[in-house]
Amino acid sequence: DPSRERRRRERRQSRNEDDAEQERRRRRGHRATDSSGDVLPRPPRNPRHSESERESPSPRKKRHSTPGQSSSGSRSRSSAPLSLDAIAKLDKANAKKAGWSGYDYDEDYLIEVRRKEAKLEKERVKVEKAEKRKEREQDREVEQRRRAYESETAAAEEEARVKRERRRLEREEMEKERQRKKAHTDDERDERRRRYEEKHTPSERAERRERRREERKHRTEDKRRRVVSGPLAEEGGIEDDDEYRYMMEKRGGAGPPSDYIQDEAKRKKLKRIIIGVVAFLLLLAIIIPVAVIVSKKSKNDDPASSSGGGSNKPSNSNLDGISESDIPADAKGTILDPFSWYDTDDFNVTYTAAMVGGLPVMGLNSTWDDSVQANPNVPKLSDTFTYGKMPIRGVNVGGWLNMEPFITPSFFEAYSVKDNIIDEYTLCTKLGTQCKTKLEQHYSSFVTKQTFVDIRNAGFDHVRIPFGYWIVTTYDGDPYVKQVSWRYLLRGIEYARQNGLRVNLDFHGAPGSQNGWNHSGRQGVIGWLNGTDGALNAQRTIDIHDQLSQFFAQPRYKNIITMYGILNEPRMVDLNTNDVLNWTTKAIDKIRKNNITGVLVFGDGFMGLDNWQGKLQSDDNLLLDVHQYVIFNTDQISLNHTDKLNFACRGWTAQSKRSMDTTTGFGPTMCGEWSQADTDCTEYINNVNIGTRWEGNMDTGNASTSILSPQCPLKSSTCSCDKAIADPSDYSDAYKQWLYQFAVAQMISFEYGWGWFYWTWDTEKATQWSWKKGVAAGILPSKVYDK
Repeated sequence: DPSRERRRRERRQSRNEDDAEQERRRRRGHRATDSSGDVLPRPPRNPRHSESERESPSPRKKRHSTPGQSSSGSRSRSSAPLSLDAIAKLDKANAKKAGWSGYDYDEDYLIEVRRKEAKLEKERVKVEKAEKRKEREQDREVEQRRRAYESETAAAEEEARVKRERRRLEREEMEKERQRKKAHTDDERDERRRRYEEKHTPSERAERRERRREERKHRTEDKRRRVVSGPLAEEGGIEDDDEYRYMMEKRGGAGPPSDYIQDEAKRKKLKRIIIGVVAFLLLLAIIIPVAVIVSKKSKNDDPASSSGGGSNKPSNSNLDGISESDIPADAKGTILDPFSWYDTDDFNVTYTAAMVGGLPVMGLNSTWDDSVQANPNVPKLSDTFTYGKMPIRGVNVGGWLNMEPFITPSFFEAYSVKDNIIDEYTLCTKLGTQCKTKLEQHYSSFVTKQTFVDIRNAGFDHVRIPFGYWIVTTYDGDPYVKQVSWRYLLRGIEYARQNGLRVNLDFHGAPGSQNGWNHSGRQGVIGWLNGTDGALNAQRTIDIHDQLSQFFAQPRYKNIITMYGILNEPRMVDLNTNDVLNWTTKAIDKIRKNNITGVLVFGDGFMGLDNWQGKLQSDDNLLLDVHQYVIFNTDQISLNHTDKLNFACRGWTAQSKRSMDTTTGFGPTMCGEWSQADTDCTEYINNVNIGTRWEGNMDTGNASTSILSPQCPLKSSTCSCDKAIADPSDYSDAYKQWLYQFAVAQMISFEYGWGWFYWTWDTEKATQWSWKKGVAAGILPSKVYDK
């Protein structure tokens, strides 16, 4: 700081001048002076001298006038300055030599002089230190102000950046909402036009257009005409008024409406209201069912809707019969408030706070029908399905109520590697409050009423429904969407009932994660029966089973939920086996105590079927669940097609037979998951942004689990995923035939046990993991019981 440096120089110059003045004053003589250079008063004379002696001339003055000294008594320029003590000693010595003491210094006087000088020196030093301290404080203050300014500047810049980012996100959200409303408006326009065309014959429509042209031709020129935008004018104008309004809304209009247009609009609005009331009373029973069917079909056929981002919001017409005032104030906006639901179709929207096991029954109808038969090969729901004698032929609806990246990659492709969005946990953490909106749209559209109709038509008799623990509750720090998926599970069960499909409830994600894989909700460390909160999370899982088993022990679920899953794929190879077995026994006791009488399903934990002989034999209605794939280890993925087919026929058949025999295995055994995939090339099948074993670029970041050399049968640089992920229309006939045979071979092998569930019904684009897409591609039988 230049000003501060200038002040320092001035202070130093002032001190130098003071020091020079003090030195000058001291050089006047040996008279005693204070520290500032002022001459002190003479001390009193020694009382031992007589009055006459005091009046006589002083011999000192003569001595001081000796050569080398001036008559004034000043020292020569070459002599060193004398201190006060030195002068006093000199005077005493001269007085002793001359026999006369002259003006002698009193000892107390000298002490007082030295004390005063010392005091003045201390004050000077104190002032100097105070000045230095003040300078340091000023320097610190300046530095603090500089740092505060830099901090405030950085904070302001960060706040501005955050505001810019927030505005950008708001603009994007507004644009998406505008597009959604625009699409919805377009659909309504198209629907009105379709109704109009259905109601009037072509000749009537032509006659109406001709009549309107004649009316416009006879209008006077002084009436205000409609202003048509440039693009519309180039297209030659619009003949039909509905077409005009439709096109103006699509293209953004051309300007404010004229008075004529407003009056005409009012008349037409009144006319439409009258016509609408009459039409509503006459056509309600026909139009609504048709619209619902068309809407559902468009959702199922639209790839965008299958990703959870579809713009076709459900009609929610069943809300028309109730009022928001019917919902208590404390329930508004909660899972008990149907006006806060994204989708109310096929739900009972009459408010009720009734709970069973602490879980709401809101949305359920009080009646049900169990007389439905899925197909001629199985009994209707009200009759007994003889497990062990009748093969289970089921399908999973994976990726619906719990996210799995390879099933719905659109949720994860939007993010870069550095975002590290790899599972439902990180996805909801990233989306924040938007996660509820995104996932509820997905719940509503990915699996619908038509889905269960299609599953039945494909010949299935069972459906396995996976879900995570957040369907019941969440805990501190959880980003998951709490309980919203619960009502979709209940509606899905009712859709299954309407099609005679029995349900296998699959607890797919436990608190803490029972396997550390993304389909458990959170990828990474196993926190269930393991780690700091392992025991806590194990007990939380028991508590959730307590609630679920109480709810599904209700009479309405006795015939439909015939299989109850305890926990999907606990990774027992990385857990203490006895701990898992003891926990499973506790879970069985809790579920049975709450009156669940159906088959309880537990996973093999990847220990191998032969290692379950003699375990968990206390309950005679348990079913061992194994998941069979040929792509998740290097030994099987490296087999050629002939060997893979033989392995499915011979290896899995032999395993099923051994496991079903209690002398060599557990007993009742089924395959709860399998697929047609013969490579691990599907996007995200090995976790998000991880490579493949097939091509040898599977880098997990861990040397013990990474596969960095090609594992396709050739095991060379020619291994490529291009054909494996190609569109099915590009499959060769030989490959299609092999895929078909591979699927049938697995079905036959698993039916040597209790049966199987295919993984999964549908995916966004992975054909070899989707039964729906596989049938369409001709690589799966159209009826599972006709193969």
